[in-house]
Amino acid sequence: MRTILNVIWLVFGGIWLAVLYFLAGVLACLLIVTIPFGIASFRMARYVLWPYGKAVVVKPDAGVGSSVGNVIWFVLFGWWLAIGHVVTAVAQSLTIIGIIDAIVNLKMIPVTCFPFGKRIVNRDSLLPGQRPLHSI
Repeated sequence: MRTILNVIWLVFGGIWLAVLYFLAGVLACLLIVTIPFGIASFRMARYVLWPYGKAVVVKPDAGVGSSVGNVIWFVLFGWWLAIGHVVTAVAQSLTIIGIIDAIVNLKMIPVTCFPFGKRIVNRDSLLPGQRPLHSI
């Protein structure tokens, strides 16, 4: 079932969202100082390309650097990537089959805005008692 949902997601919005994240990653890698933002963007591009079966969990060792990185990320990239998710969610919600994908799009916005201090893992590999921020 996950494969079918991922294929529907890919066709109806996943590709263009992944391209947006990829472009943000390339833009961030142009300057040496912002390479960590580029790596985070490429990681998120992989997540938005094939999201079903994934979960977002908090990194237990995330510190102040993650918070500072999240603020910088939000100012540079997060807000316009979130707008991309909202636009895609609105377009997907116009069809009955797309409503599920629209909900997934809206669930991704918090991770899009603040990706540092979080890890994207397979839902099957969650540790017992580990609670994801959200699971798709």
